[in-house]
Amino acid sequence: MTHAFFNSPAIIKAHGGLTVGIKIGGLASGLPPNLVDQVIEAERTPLKQIQEKKVGIEDKVKLVGDFETKINDITKNLSSLMGRKGFVDKKFSSSFPENITGTVDPEVAEPGQWTMEVVQLAEKPSVVSGGFPDKNETEAGTGYIQFQTKDGEKEIYISREESTLEKIAEKINLSNVDVKATVVNDVNNKDRGFKLQVSGATTGEDNNVKFPVCYLLDGDMDLQFENEIPAQNAKFKLDGQEFEVSENTIKDLVPGMTVDLKQAKPGQQIRLGVSENYDIISEKVKGFVDSYNLALGFIQSQAKLTPDKSGRERLGPLGGESFTRQAENKLRNIIQTPQATNSNIKRIIELGVEFNRNGTLNFNTEKFKKMVNTDPKDVVNFLRGNNVDIGFIPNLVRSVREMTDPNTGAIGARKTTYQKRIKQMDEQLDRKERALGKREDQLRKQFANMEESMSKIKGQAGAFGGNGNG
Repeated sequence: MTHAFFNSPAIIKAHGGLTVGIKIGGLASGLPPNLVDQVIEAERTPLKQIQEKKVGIEDKVKLVGDFETKINDITKNLSSLMGRKGFVDKKFSSSFPENITGTVDPEVAEPGQWTMEVVQLAEKPSVVSGGFPDKNETEAGTGYIQFQTKDGEKEIYISREESTLEKIAEKINLSNVDVKATVVNDVNNKDRGFKLQVSGATTGEDNNVKFPVCYLLDGDMDLQFENEIPAQNAKFKLDGQEFEVSENTIKDLVPGMTVDLKQAKPGQQIRLGVSENYDIISEKVKGFVDSYNLALGFIQSQAKLTPDKSGRERLGPLGGESFTRQAENKLRNIIQTPQATNSNIKRIIELGVEFNRNGTLNFNTEKFKKMVNTDPKDVVNFLRGNNVDIGFIPNLVRSVREMTDPNTGAIGARKTTYQKRIKQMDEQLDRKERALGKREDQLRKQFANMEESMSKIKGQAGAFGGNGNG
């Protein structure tokens, strides 16, 4: 194979019947020492072109991924809005929240009204000691404190070093007796205001604790417990029927409703309710409109002419792509297509979701709330349908899924195609890099052989010229 550097000017010329070596500084051949690098760099040009194209496609993949995210976001708010029974955003109400508060599970709770009366709160068992002048100096003596619990008799040993109120409380809390000890400063008693209170861990009569008997000797003061309060259940009436529970938090008072009893108020009727949270529903429909507009705005931005670095106006990287036009048509059909439900509402525009002049959507909040308050079931029927393949939300979800399907979707398939092209380019670049590496090795060997040969020829020519002069 003949290479460029073999076609250099002659380095030997005839003169007076003699062959004379031309002396050139540097390599024997007179060629640039980085000639192989220059050749390889020139042959690397196609690789750089492939790499540039690859970068452009990678940028498109990022843009398609961004667009795909925006399309998927369209369904997020509305999909979370609907459940098996209609709207899933519901709220709890109490006519006296200082007495009863609560929460609801929107997937389970049914709208309704109830009356409740808090007759008695559940209480933990507790007891308090006589007063001490301090919490960390006066000693109660050595010995043990005995507890009668539902698990049997338990004793706690108190040493001399542990016999102050503060240390006794700490020892009790570390003893796993299922009680909590606290030192309280009763400011009503100036001389002996420090008292040890011991409380059961949980409320309810089944969790009662018979409080301790102290067997402590040689203390500065005697530790004796008094004012024992037994554990008790909560008592309440629901729609006139009386119940008892062991805690003040009542889960599933009715399906999906949890209430917290805050204050007993015998004789006071408190109205509890579960209702649709229309404000939240409106916010989620507004979120759908905003997400829709972001996706549509992305398409419009790609189709807009903007000047590049040279000042020439060009479309966005995805401008003119067929899949963006397909996606735009799909988005508009979502709004315009009538829904085959048993609702009197046929199109989303009847709920205040309307097109602006620029093709984006506007949400008329007041119109939507009015429609929901007038006939919420009709709105549910339109949005939810059969929650499978009929209704605005099921069709919206299906349309988005069709657009983003990696094999057949307008957006998903294009993203897949770009990713395959990048993979093919990576494989092509890898093959060419390996071939170029072999080519470089071959050239360097040829170049080295040529240099060696040229050095020998120059040496021979110099010796011959010297003999001729003699």
